[in-house]
Amino acid sequence: MNNIGLPALRWVSLVCAPLFLLACSKAPMPADMASAVEPVTVQEWSKHGGTDAEQRFSPLEQIVPANVEQLGLAWAFDLGVSRGIEVTPLVVDGVIYVTATWNKVSALDARTGELRWQFDPQIDRSKAADLCCDAVNRGVAYSDGKIITGTIDGRLIALDAKTGKKLWDVVTVDQSQPYTITGAPRIVNGKAIIGNGGAEYGVRGYVSAYDVNNGDMVWRFYTVPGNPADGFENPAMAKAAETWKGEWWKYGGGGTVWDSMAYDPELDLLYVGVGNGSPWNQNIRSPGGGDNLYLSSIVALRPDTGEYVWHYQTTPGETWDYTATQHMILAELDIDGKPRKVIMQAPKNGFFYVIDRATGELLSAENYVPVNWATHIDKKTGRPVEVPEARWGGRAPHLQLPGPFGGHNWHPMSFSPDTGLVYIPAIEAPYIYSDDKNFSYKKGHWNTGADSAMGSLPTDMAQFKAMKAALKGRLLAWDPVKQRPAWQVEHGSPWNGGVLSTAGGLVFQGNADAKLVAYRADTGERLWDFFAQTGIVAPPISYQLDGEQYLAVASGWGGTFTLVYGGLFPAGSDAGVGRLMVFKLGATAKLPALAASTMAKPTPPASTADAATIAEGKQLYDNNCVVCHGDHVVSSGLIADLRWSPLLHSDEALKAVVIDGGLTSRGMPAFKGIISESESRILRAYIISAANEGLEEKLGIGK
Repeated sequence: MNNIGLPALRWVSLVCAPLFLLACSKAPMPADMASAVEPVTVQEWSKHGGTDAEQRFSPLEQIVPANVEQLGLAWAFDLGVSRGIEVTPLVVDGVIYVTATWNKVSALDARTGELRWQFDPQIDRSKAADLCCDAVNRGVAYSDGKIITGTIDGRLIALDAKTGKKLWDVVTVDQSQPYTITGAPRIVNGKAIIGNGGAEYGVRGYVSAYDVNNGDMVWRFYTVPGNPADGFENPAMAKAAETWKGEWWKYGGGGTVWDSMAYDPELDLLYVGVGNGSPWNQNIRSPGGGDNLYLSSIVALRPDTGEYVWHYQTTPGETWDYTATQHMILAELDIDGKPRKVIMQAPKNGFFYVIDRATGELLSAENYVPVNWATHIDKKTGRPVEVPEARWGGRAPHLQLPGPFGGHNWHPMSFSPDTGLVYIPAIEAPYIYSDDKNFSYKKGHWNTGADSAMGSLPTDMAQFKAMKAALKGRLLAWDPVKQRPAWQVEHGSPWNGGVLSTAGGLVFQGNADAKLVAYRADTGERLWDFFAQTGIVAPPISYQLDGEQYLAVASGWGGTFTLVYGGLFPAGSDAGVGRLMVFKLGATAKLPALAASTMAKPTPPASTADAATIAEGKQLYDNNCVVCHGDHVVSSGLIADLRWSPLLHSDEALKAVVIDGGLTSRGMPAFKGIISESESRILRAYIISAANEGLEEKLGIGK
């Protein structure tokens, strides 16, 4: 831990909306006793980010540095799955609502963990083939007795909050296209706002608003222009089209709104974060360049109509998967002696932005992680000053920071008005960007225009250790006024959980080492931890019932980094455990013991292919399979390890799955028309070679 000092900031106020909704309810009791018992005060977490401002700050202060060591497990609920649990729970009227893999919603008693109801939307699991980054979901929204949830297959569903009964169910996407929903809806002025994902697969992004009472669509705002021959939906799209070249619409364009939003009720502005281009490689997507609006932008809209108001583009001409979908926070800061209403974001590109949220004016931007694609952000123009070599399309490969995992990914930050700091789950993960020399657009499949083999880690021991040392994660306390670190804590993996800060002077974050940890908010001193048995990527929340403060977090190791590199960088945990865990002072509950693994690795077929065939097979694997089955065919454990699959024992068995789609019902895509029968045999030869290599032993993984 590096203590760099606490920023001296004067904070004017929070956003005009109240920090939390306060409600009063009565616990069940006999009628003749009701008058003798005081109402129970419930302090809730009823919105995704705590409030519309998305600060993820709890005003509760019962748990403090002096007593945090007394924090213990009150109860835990087994979610039944563990594949990438990214949910932010909501707490309303003493009930906690949580989602898990495949969009199952559970309603639990927030005091005891007793199950009230569950709802299973019955997802067609073949849609997992359209997910870039695991079968995840980030939570539900609450509105006037309704729970609103999005699903992987592109639906928006309203449930009765008391019973779980389905009230309405609408399709928000063209389900023949590779659209998905992984994000949590937001509720603004009686409308449920939802975006979608799928940019890597070739879709056109948009965000939509639905009436919470009946599911009718109220408006839709596209984030990138479509085919000019079809006309433009509004002046904003006509203006955006001037910044694109070629025939971008044939590739979809991208720009999906798959995660972050925020709302300012005083300005009546909805802010949405827009994602990367499709394909990533701008040289393919928009030959000749252009800013490609509104990729990688914060866009301000009128929430009642979807009317465009302003935008700020963090990465013009995006070509690195530098999304601006990362968490956005609204606050009031004292800048140059004046109070400013700001929106703050640490997007993937590595710069921390403070922007006037009324106008979109850039106030400041500095890099919060090492950056080598741009030297700085020009204050006058608001644009990055790029390093020419970094624009890799059509040029030599470029080793770059940040890579496509970003300097900060989807994991939420937190802002404490008490310390004036933003707490960022920061990442350092270099990547070599290089053209896919054999690129051809594959409808419904991975289309980046980048050579994925360049992201494969070296298998030489010394080189592997050097690369492992270059992959870093940290909890970074950032001063948004002075634009510099206050303190930072280093982690053993780049992929760690979202953050909560509290009025009790604490910051909570889970990590890849399966620990939920409490830090002092002012210095970063580590004060308490709890072993969760599996890595934590989800963010914690806090709520109060009957005068007691609770802390809740969902565990479940997963997400895109885990799928690709989780086998080579194993978490200090079990990949098969996913739970909602709730803590309070003095609690002493225990998690059930982990069952010892008794699975023996089968003997793979002998490797008989020559080096050229194996090299060709690796290229096929890296460009088609690595995003799910892991680098060098070393699985994270979330998905079956292909090295030990019975499919390896015959060419026909592998063909039946890879080409003919024998496992599409379990989320394995069919590559018919993408991979030929001869290529399937070459792919099998590479996997067999990897199975015989003994890479874990060779690299000392897990030792």
